[in-house]
Parts: sequence; structure tokens; C-alpha cells
Amino acid sequence: MVVENTIIALQAARGVQSHYNISSTLDSMLFSTMGTFIGINTAYLFYTFILFLFSETSLDKHMLLAWRAGLLLFLLGGVAGGMMIGNLSHTVGAPDGGAGIPFLNWSTLAGDLRVAHFITMHGLQVIPFVAFYISSRTKQPVVTTWAFVIFYSLACLRLHQVALAGRSFLDFM
Repeated sequence: MVVENTIIALQAARGVQSHYNISSTLDSMLFSTMGTFIGINTAYLFYTFILFLFSETSLDKHMLLAWRAGLLLFLLGGVAGGMMIGNLSHTVGAPDGGAGIPFLNWSTLAGDLRVAHFITMHGLQVIPFVAFYISSRTKQPVVTTWAFVIFYSLACLRLHQVALAGRSFLDFM
């Protein structure tokens, strides 16, 4: 991720787009390098997911569930990333670059796969954090963690569905 973020910062400093930029040999090379390191990171995370499925651990059951679910969502969130790379754009139903929310510029007019990608991938942090938080506040942390995993996963699926339908994430409900 350090390589990808370094390239993003470099491209920003050059004043050019970092993602989907194949307008010159250098830009194509940098975009390909980002993709290569994302592939390496994904393979490593898949290996980590397999370890969490089959290796012995001292984690409590609810925390093991949280880490497994978070890793799985992270990997599934990469599907939206692959779609964006395949299309060389992140917007569905309009060209990239339209009206968006401040800072993130997620589209408010059309489908934007970045929203689903971001929320799904960050399940890797959100789900274990919530599981840790709720563990001291309930007598059934496994049941509560399962409930949160299901809720979060359904929200991720809905964000993908809305984006692929070409509708703004503001149409989530």
C-alpha cells in the first residue's frame, strides 16, 4: 500500500490523474505498478484469510468471526476495484468527474463504485473494532457480532447494487 500511496502522491504533485491514467508511457507504467502491488497485497491478504480459517488461534470466537468477516469483505471489495480498472473509470451511468461530495468527490449524480469499494474494504477495520467495542457491553458477543456482520455486509451489497444501477450512493435507501 506504501507503493500505491507514493505513486498517488507523486501523480498529485505532478498535477495528473493517478488512477486509470494511461495517457503517457510514464503514466501507464505508474498505473501498472500500482496494479502490480495491489495484486501482491491481495494475494497476501488471501493467504492471511486462509490462515484465519484453518489455523489455531487464541482469539475469542466473536473476534475471530470479526477478523474473518473483515478479511472476506476486504477481498470482495477488491471486485469493485477490478471493475473500475477494467472500465478505466469509477462512475457508472455518467463520465467521471461530475458533481460530488466535498473532499472525496463521490458522485452525487450517478453510480460511483468508489463508495462501495471504500466501505466494503474498510470492513476490515470497522467490523473488528465494533466487535471489540461490543464485547464488553453484551453477554452474547458472538450473536451481536454476527448481527453486525450481516448488517454491514448487506449495506455493502446495497452500495454495489446502487452504484451498478448508475444511481448515486445518496439513493442508498
